[in-house]
Amino acid sequence: MELCQIDAERCKGCELCVLVCPKDALAMGDWRNPSGFHPAWLAVPERCNGCALCAQVCPETAITVYRRLRKRARDAALSQG
Repeated sequence: MELCQIDAERCKGCELCVLVCPKDALAMGDWRNPSGFHPAWLAVPERCNGCALCAQVCPETAITVYRRLRKRARDAALSQG
């Protein structure tokens, strides 16, 4: 699963997420969404570190960032459940 998921249908192409991404993982698409905007997309997923700056600046709340559990935390959660 990718760390950053962008809802292309909600994106209005403001480019704020692309500008703020410290890893240059995002880009603007060359296609149009149903609203006629060029949406942002995760162009280089291996660069994304899950910092969530993109989600913080998105005025449409079209970006969801998932964090990977560290092995120790995941193992502790599994042993308790």
